[in-house]
Amino acid sequence: MSLPDVVSRDEWLAARKELLAKEKAFTRQRDALSADRRRLPMVRIEKEYAFTGPDGPATLVDLFAGRRQLIVGHFMFDPSWEDGCPSCSAGADELSSGHLAHLHARDTTFVYVSRAPIEKIERYKARKGWSFPWYSSYGSAFNYDFHVTLDESVTPVEYNFRTKAEHEQAGTGGYVEGEQPIEGPGRSCFLRDGDLIFHTYSVYARGLETIGGSYYLLDETALGRQEEWEEPAGRATDARGAVPDFSA
Repeated sequence: MSLPDVVSRDEWLAARKELLAKEKAFTRQRDALSADRRRLPMVRIEKEYAFTGPDGPATLVDLFAGRRQLIVGHFMFDPSWEDGCPSCSAGADELSSGHLAHLHARDTTFVYVSRAPIEKIERYKARKGWSFPWYSSYGSAFNYDFHVTLDESVTPVEYNFRTKAEHEQAGTGGYVEGEQPIEGPGRSCFLRDGDLIFHTYSVYARGLETIGGSYYLLDETALGRQEEWEEPAGRATDARGAVPDFSA
């Protein structure tokens, strides 16, 4: 891999300012996209999903742990595998207790869900030294309904909001090719109003790479970052998590 050019301080500063302008534009675009995401309509969850955690059976409402929002990380772990997906594991390694605490402060719970039986999940989790909540959806339609387990014998194949035919036409057939069932990564967000649950957002494939700190996860939720900012006169405030524009 080649190294960057060596230049004078003045040349570097000029190049850095040019890049800064692009970074500011990107920040404003990201904030606008996050606002659009918060305005995305939602779908009521009518089906009863069954999960198993370390303490036994659980419902989707239980996964919220009393909080208003839930983020589910769809961790690839087929029931026949002895280990979880290496790529999902790398992401899980970065999920710290600090991440979870910051989400909890915003009334948001994060859990992982996999199809592997809970015994395999608990064994793998202990080996990795993880402490985050992780549930099994073994025997449930949850993974199929949220299109992270692809099996035409259960439901038509869809991944990242494209059918199998659309993937083949777009040249992204690699996502849906291979022996079924196929496990795929993803992340889904839910909002709770009492006992009513709504699906607000899902992201798959390379969209998962946008994750950074807890704010990036909150940006995927319906309520956003949930912060109140003192806005300059004449600027509108988004009551569902506006981000101050310090990029000007």
